[in-house]
Amino acid sequence: MKYIVVLCDGMSGYPLESLGNKTTMETAVKPNMERLASEGIVGTVKTVPKGMPPGSDVANLSAMGFDPLECYTGRSPLEAVSMGVKMEGTDVAFRCNLITLTDESDYTNKIMADYSAEEITTEESLPIINALNEAFKSEKIEFYHGISYRHCMIWKGGPGELGLVPPHDISDKLIGEYLPKDAVLIDIMKKSYDVLKDHPINVERVKNGFNPANAIWLWGEGTKPAIENFEETTGLKGAVISAVDLIKGIGLCAGMEVLDVEGATGNINTNFANKGLAAYNALKNGNDYVYVHIEAPDECGHRGDTGNKIKSIEYIDEKVIGPLLKMLDDDGEEYKVMVMPDHATPIATKTHVIDPVPFLIYDSRKKVKGISAFTEKNAENTGLFFSSGKNLAKFFLK
Repeated sequence: MKYIVVLCDGMSGYPLESLGNKTTMETAVKPNMERLASEGIVGTVKTVPKGMPPGSDVANLSAMGFDPLECYTGRSPLEAVSMGVKMEGTDVAFRCNLITLTDESDYTNKIMADYSAEEITTEESLPIINALNEAFKSEKIEFYHGISYRHCMIWKGGPGELGLVPPHDISDKLIGEYLPKDAVLIDIMKKSYDVLKDHPINVERVKNGFNPANAIWLWGEGTKPAIENFEETTGLKGAVISAVDLIKGIGLCAGMEVLDVEGATGNINTNFANKGLAAYNALKNGNDYVYVHIEAPDECGHRGDTGNKIKSIEYIDEKVIGPLLKMLDDDGEEYKVMVMPDHATPIATKTHVIDPVPFLIYDSRKKVKGISAFTEKNAENTGLFFSSGKNLAKFFLK
């Protein structure tokens, strides 16, 4: 028996007037999801425990079957693990976004113009991280290169639980009232603008019509992770497929196989087909469970990009779910598949919300009478509700 989770990050959302008061999930043409919903179980689940922020860190831990209230120590430590950073018990990791700020002379009056510097490439970001280390590296502080705009800063003996604000939560807003209370962090963030605004990479990006990575934003602080071993907990050998360090870090901390996929980018231009093929190969090569994380719907939601959010949902359906399940069916493999978002990222808010999310579960051994379309409203109307991702995961795997 094989188990597949297709995690469509941020897929659910709110109705939009521009779509005839439909959500992007309702609008997307997704025949494979509809077929699974018509022959499977559909409901909703609360992936974010009360009092916790609705981030992809908390929500994906929950969707994978862990209890964030017991194991969550912060977002950035999970990313640091994926980057190969060896954290000590007193180290504090911070997510370091490369961002675009407007050019007002007073730093506090600058606006968060782009939380990802227009998704700067991984290759372009390396010299920028090197420049940050030249300016700020010390016995206590060091920057580590990640993927695209997502990087890490380690502060040995640094402060924790600062309540730092994610940059994607303050798009188009003045940054002044969202700055950290810690003087060291403010100083680094403020000076980063002076270090980066005229960096050769940014000069070239502006010349070519792209947003410059002219500053950093530090957030997601936390200490060394404490996640249970997935195989010991479930009895299943598991693999994780994702383009982002956060999800890879969860997999590594849980002792799962973490697979790199050629062409995986974490946005709408990712290689969807390769992700589905990698999931199939992971199952054929000895894994019982595979967690296929696809970031694209979330990125489009943060950017307010309605058209590409719809496309990303359709691509997941067409290029991941359809081919993967056909290959398993052709092999005569028995399997269960669960399709769900980790959290909602509505176009209207451009950020995560705490609402319960829809899920579907299909079992190739026993088809049931389900519903005609996999949507937020239809899932809620079934009345099936799980109060935690951990409980849903137990139900899925039993």
